This record gives sequence, structure tokens and C-alpha cells, in this order.
Amino acid sequence: MYPFIIAVMLLAFSSLGHTKVNTENCVGCHSQAVSDWQTSDHAKAMDIATEKTVLANFNDAVATHHTQTAKFYKKDNQFRITFTEGNTTTDYLVSYTFGHYPLQQYLIETTDKRYQVFPFAWDSRPKTEGGQQWYPIYPEEDILPADRLHWQQPLQNWNGMCADCHSDGLVRHYSVKSDSFDTKFDNINVGCQSCHGLMPDHTSQKITKTTYGLNATDKQLLGQWLRKPEQKVAKWIGPKRDNAFMDNCFACHSLRTPLTDGIVPNTAYLDQFSPSLLSQPLYFADGQIKEEVYVYGSFLQSKMFKAGVNCLDCHNPHSMKLKVEGNALCLQCHSAEAYQQPKHLNHPLESEGAQCVSCHMPDRTYMGVDDRRDHSFKIPRPAISAQFDSPNSCNGCHQDKNVDWAEKQVAKLYGNANKLTDTEHAYIQLQHQYRLPPAQHIAVINDTQLNELVRASALALLPNSLGQLNDQQIQAWVSSSEPLIRLAVAQIGYSLPVNERLKSYQTLLSDEYRAIRVQAATHLALVGADHSNILASAIKELMTSNQVSMWRGEGGLNQSMLALNLGKVADAISALKHAIQVDPYFPAPYVNLADIYRQSQSASLELETYQQGLLANPKSAVLHYSYGLSQIRNNQKSASLKSFELAVKYDPSNVQYAYVYFVALDSLGRTKQALAQLRMVIGKYTPPRQLAELGLGFAQKLGDRAAYQYFQGFIR
Repeated sequence: MYPFIIAVMLLAFSSLGHTKVNTENCVGCHSQAVSDWQTSDHAKAMDIATEKTVLANFNDAVATHHTQTAKFYKKDNQFRITFTEGNTTTDYLVSYTFGHYPLQQYLIETTDKRYQVFPFAWDSRPKTEGGQQWYPIYPEEDILPADRLHWQQPLQNWNGMCADCHSDGLVRHYSVKSDSFDTKFDNINVGCQSCHGLMPDHTSQKITKTTYGLNATDKQLLGQWLRKPEQKVAKWIGPKRDNAFMDNCFACHSLRTPLTDGIVPNTAYLDQFSPSLLSQPLYFADGQIKEEVYVYGSFLQSKMFKAGVNCLDCHNPHSMKLKVEGNALCLQCHSAEAYQQPKHLNHPLESEGAQCVSCHMPDRTYMGVDDRRDHSFKIPRPAISAQFDSPNSCNGCHQDKNVDWAEKQVAKLYGNANKLTDTEHAYIQLQHQYRLPPAQHIAVINDTQLNELVRASALALLPNSLGQLNDQQIQAWVSSSEPLIRLAVAQIGYSLPVNERLKSYQTLLSDEYRAIRVQAATHLALVGADHSNILASAIKELMTSNQVSMWRGEGGLNQSMLALNLGKVADAISALKHAIQVDPYFPAPYVNLADIYRQSQSASLELETYQQGLLANPKSAVLHYSYGLSQIRNNQKSASLKSFELAVKYDPSNVQYAYVYFVALDSLGRTKQALAQLRMVIGKYTPPRQLAELGLGFAQKLGDRAAYQYFQGFIR
């Protein structure tokens, strides 16, 4: 299916591209690397739609989903789609393929150089596995045009969302003024340049010996994983490993916010991106993957990462396939005498249940058919599932059994082995309920036995437990040698009073990593602040990071907040209007724009903005909630109740929305109704304390002793 035609696969051949590195020149000296690469997902990350590259059925195939019908056909050697949405039918030309397995997507040029991902994908798995058919990316929903997830909206835009990880040397070149892209790439797919950089001509240079060319004896001098007979797990013997190259991997295999336009290989990850830390709903409370978060956030939690294991210990550097299949991969470092035994595996040796990955790397399905494994290598803990509603691999396979059964089985087989420490348990509790008693919360952050990412994620939640912070509390974190700790404390600068930010916190403006400088600038770019050259430089980097994302609503929203902090109200309004224009189904810019109008006492513009926002987003909980607060300020208390009711309807898990709704009922003299409804729903909220205290007040007001005792049970 993929012939060994190096020239075709390696060269850029799009009008979008401008080849800087002719990777065909690599073949002469690196034929094995090129051969391996051709079998990789990277080699097929993107391509021009041709007979050789398109995997899907375009022989007048038809796919339907709710209000959508697509007919896939070929005409004049082109791949085309006639697409009907509601009462509108449009014919589209397929420009590019995107990926290849287990699904292949297709890019449509909707305007000049703006490409969108079509909402039906081809399941390229074998027919025996349910593949070889068209399917909708959102199978459970009818994504209508007036929806942020609609295929022609920014979140499905190739230029902004996908492009930089699927091609070499890609730069978006987004123009805010014209709301247009002039995207360029060097090579159409992910090739040599993405990992090795521009690679100026080195054929005439003196070649020095690298680790890839060393013999076995030399490699031993550099270091290797070794396990003594009595050891269960191998240890690295030799100089400390330099795993900085993984920043190249993390650049794409992570959930992150770009700080610059495009990816520069062999550049520090935190100089190009700000990573998402561990939080719900992205991860389960115990750190297992939930949403599409890729690998960075899970792998950094693992004991493997802490021990110095890197991607290439398991994956071939060019094909990216596993070096060895099955348990043999793990047994490179883990003792077969200890782990490849029925007593440990608790399943027949040749069964799926006896595979290490079945228990320690459970998978979740994304994009309908793409099963991806969790790289945190956690131990199955059914007891945690029972307490915090997280999955466990025991019940993942034994779906006919309950969590209690799984918990008993694990206890019977392994006893108290690998028991969680108190701080590990406290961290999971923190992620589950978002706060802890202050002393316990700080103890989690400062427990150096926990990995850096977990501690940083706990630090990012500290304002929930402490509210306002001071300089003395953060000094150790500001000067930490661990960059994610510094990043997390930079993120919570808002919890420091302004005068406290001007102490040790402001040293973060000079941090070695851009991600940290940008976060610090977010909270130090204030009206009246002393804008030193250091702060001015960090603000400039912050503006760049915002502008890189101005093609979607978040970019304009962030730029507006920076403008407001700098006292540039007109610029803030302009940025928010731009956000609304390019991303009309993103509610937050409407809320912030209305608030600016409120502060400037422009009541009519405030009202108009909320109405515009609700017209575009009638099911937005935050818009209904914010509109309700506006109605109260304008003495429309009765009307506000409907707004709060709708906010709770569209986001029934939000404690604040529920709290204000019940307070509104009480203020209208409907305390008895508020008490009855609150009693019915309080068990659905986490944490329930705020609502329980409200219930106690209502019960006391009505003299309802039974209700008072009921709500006391949620506070103890």
C-alpha cells in the first residue's frame, strides 16, 4: 500500500511548502533510518490527496448522520464530497489527507489557504475490526453550523489547531487585521527536520562519533540499563542521562498552549509552549488520562520518567514502533523471575490479561476508533475507583464485576504492596474536591517524593485552599530548581496582592523559560506598575503568545485582559470584538465585553452584548449566569431567576450557579422551595460544603430541624 518510493514520500510538493531541507539527501548515508521512517505514522502525517494516498471509499459512497449527508466521489482525478447540512448542499474538493491509521481525515480549503477538517473520517482499520467505513467524528451529537464544534469553526481549523505537528517547519502566519492565514511549511509531513532541525550540509564536514555509531564496548562506557540477578528492576549505570531531546517529542505529544508561531527543533519545550497541568476534567483525580491529553502529562507522572527512561528506550527512533512486542518490551528492564509469573500476572501467561499493558497502560478511545494507552504506568487501584470515581483496569476488562469485587481481588493477591502514601492519597482527594485544609495542601506541594508535575498541579490549586497568598509563602517555589513548580507559582500570581507580587514573585520575569516569564507578565502587567525593561520584554513575549492564537476566541480574550491590565480599554474592546467575530460560539468574550460596558456605565451596550451572546449561544450556562447577575444589578430580580435556572440546567455540576440560584429563590420569598430543591440535589455537587451551609441557613430560617440535621451530614 505504501511503496518504497523515497523521492515521492520525502519531498514537499505543496504550493504551501517551501523546502529548506531536501531530505532525499539523507538517504545515501541514512538508508536504514529512512526505511524505518517510511513505516512510521510521521511519514503519513499529511499528504496531497491522490490515488496513492487516499485510503477511503470515494466510489460514490454515502454517509449520513442526523442532519448531515455526505456523498464521496471522484471526478477528473480529484476527490470530491457533496455535503448536505440541513437544507444546504455544497460540493467540496479534498485537498489533503491527514493521518492514515486507525483513521484518515480529509482537509477542505474553505477560503484562501484556510483549511478545515471534514466532519466524517475514514475508519482505516481492517473490516474484521469494524473498519473500512465512513463515520462521523462526533457520533453522539448533531453538530449544527451554530456550534463551536462545527467543522467550519476555528476548533476544526487545520492552520491553527493541527498543522504545526503534521508538517516540518510549519509557520501559521495568521493576520489579525485580515483574519487570514498565509501558512507555510518546509515538508508536507513529519520528517527529518522535525527532530533534527534544519541540518545544514554536513557531508563535507568532519564526522564525529555519536552514540548511534558506537560499538558495544563504547556504549557501556556511556551507560546502559543493567540489572543484577538479585534486582527486580534495572538501573541506569553510567553518567546521568541527557533526556532533553524529549522536548522534541513533547512539542507535539502534549496538550499545550503555543507561545510562538511554529516549532523550532532542539529548543526547550517551555520556551515554545505552556503545558496543561493535571486537572479535571482533562484527567481523572488519580492522574489517569480522561480527555485527549496525549502523552506528556501522563508520562511525567510515571516512575519510568523519574528513573530516567526516555521515549527511545521503548520506541524505535525512526519508525516509532515498539522495539519488542508484548511483555518482552517491559522485560528489558523488569525481572522475568519476579514479574513474568502467574503469581504476579494472575492470568494465564498467553492471555491478554497477562500483558503488562493490560493492567499498567489501559487505553481509552479517542476520535471514535483511536485507542491510546496511558503512559503513567499506574498500578490498578480499585479502592481509589470506589472512593473517587476513577477507572481501574481490573473492571475495565471484568465489566461484569463491580468495584468491590476488584478491590477484594487486588487485596487478596497483593496485600498492602505499593500502598499509597498519605500525601499521594491527599493529592487525589485534592484533585477530586479542588481543595484541602491549608497545611495538608502545602504538605502535598512540598513532598519531594511526589513527581514534579503532580506537585506543580497541586500548587496551581493552592488558591482554592488558601485564598490570598503572600510573598513568604511562595519564596521557596519561586526559586525552585524544578521549572514546572516555577510555572505553577507563576500561574497563581493573581492570588497575591499587588504589593506582594512586586517582591520575590517578580523575579520570575527573568526566568530562563519563556512559559514562566509570560505567566508572570500576565499578573505584573498592571496600570501604574514600574514597567522596567525586564517587564517590558516579558509583556512583549506575552503579546506574541496571545497574537499567535488570535485566530480563535481564546487569543482575543487573553489579549483583552492584557490590554485592560495596561489601562488600554479601547484595545481590550477591540480584541474582544475580534474574538467574537472569529469565534462567535465561544461565550467568554461576550461576558468580558459586557463587563467592560458595565464598568463604563454603558448599560445599553451591556444589555446588547448579552443578547447577542445568548442569540449565538442559547445553551451557554456562563452567559445565562452572567446575564442574571446583570439583571439583579438593574433591579430585575424576578427576571434573573429564570437566567439562573437556565445556568443550572446547562451546567448542573457548577456549585456557584446552584448557590446563586437558591439564594435568588430565597430573596424572592420562596425559601421553602429553595430548601426542598437543595435537599434533592446537593448530593450531586462536589464539594457540597458551600451548598450545605446555605441549606443550614434556610433550615434555621424556616425552623426545620430535620432539614438542619440533614445538611449537617454534608459538613462533618
